[in-house]
Amino acid sequence: MKTTIQEQDGNMVAILEGSLDTAAAPETEKAMSPLNDVEGKDIIIDCTDLKYISSAGLRIFLGILQSAQEKGGHVYIRNINDEVRSIFTITGFCNIFEFK
Repeated sequence: MKTTIQEQDGNMVAILEGSLDTAAAPETEKAMSPLNDVEGKDIIIDCTDLKYISSAGLRIFLGILQSAQEKGGHVYIRNINDEVRSIFTITGFCNIFEFK
């Protein structure tokens, strides 16, 4: 699992590549932790190359969303594939997150 965080067009973007399963979750959570401190910018989680997400991965996404909302920010999910979208749908996360 590879995680890259960068600023693009005034937003903070996390680019995820690989499978965000239970084994990869601790390292990914650590890599994404700077997003918890973002203020005044939207956060975009780019899932173009995310192949799979487990409940541990969803928990990381939810933590980032809660942190952003506390600061008045927004979190958007971008470019999820059908498999990941079905996991979001089954878990109800499709009703929690905004998609681009």
